[in-house]
Amino acid sequence: MMIKTAKRCNECLECHHFCKGRIALNIINLTPHALFLMPAGPTGPVVTIPPSGQVARCATSRVQVDTVTTVDGISVPVNQTQFGEVSGLPDPQPDTIYVVSALVAQAVPDRQDVFITDDAIRDDQGRIIGCRALAHI
Repeated sequence: MMIKTAKRCNECLECHHFCKGRIALNIINLTPHALFLMPAGPTGPVVTIPPSGQVARCATSRVQVDTVTTVDGISVPVNQTQFGEVSGLPDPQPDTIYVVSALVAQAVPDRQDVFITDDAIRDDQGRIIGCRALAHI
């Protein structure tokens, strides 16, 4: 699937489908935030993909392995974090892609239907306001 060659068709202007040839691709946002796809940059068209209501996540476990002390005398724990099983990621479906966090995507590198946002667009204060592309890990 080459998403960068996909284009919106006139029938899909209000939905979350992209058309590649005559095949509509459903884009399911499995993050808790709306996605703002801006392939032409911040002054071009914007496609908003709202959160689906389901969030894909990785199980997390933390073990404190050390502490560091700041110049103010405050002890800050240093943890070793391990990531485990992914939850909330549906099985592959025809003509459907899932946008997830980079952490989730790293946990399922063989899933060709799993994407992350790529090429972030920032406002003048450095905040991310959208992305130019989608990517595989």
